[in-house]
Amino acid sequence: MNELAELSDEQRALLLQMRRRVVESIGKNMDLYGITLSIGHLYGNMYFNREPVTLDEMSETMGMSKTSMSTGMRTLYDLKMINKVWGKGSRKDLYEVESDWHQNFADFFSIKWRKAVEQNMSALNRSMKEIGVLLERFSDDLAMVKLLQSDQEKINDALAYYKWLDRLIDSFESGEIYTFIPKEEPN
Repeated sequence: MNELAELSDEQRALLLQMRRRVVESIGKNMDLYGITLSIGHLYGNMYFNREPVTLDEMSETMGMSKTSMSTGMRTLYDLKMINKVWGKGSRKDLYEVESDWHQNFADFFSIKWRKAVEQNMSALNRSMKEIGVLLERFSDDLAMVKLLQSDQEKINDALAYYKWLDRLIDSFESGEIYTFIPKEEPN
């Protein structure tokens, strides 16, 4: 952080205090979404860097082991919150944050929700097939048929919800969501 070298001690202390507050806030916010506080702090620290950083640089900045730093970077990369970039003359991987928080939100929830939708729809569809088999098998048992039909209705309601959620995810991925809820422009 050679940009800080040009500042007085007082200026540097005030700037770092303000940044720590923002980094802490980012960490707590990401913790709400199931990302560890330390990975949230990693993103927050990277957010204020003007240039891409290496694992070693971030490990030193945050006082974390290279293994923990690698895990944190991989998590952020998988969530599309950071990108690998090319650096002239550098043999090490360089990373920079995706600073568009709208895109971060859309990517994070799209990844998480898409996985949940696929898993849940698979389970529901499997159960619907089983209901079909059971309806044939117990077609003479009115009580069983009534219960199976009730379950079938409930599962159809759940499937309708997951189809809606799938379309919502599509709107995040395409950016269409912003026609309904426009992004706020920075001041």
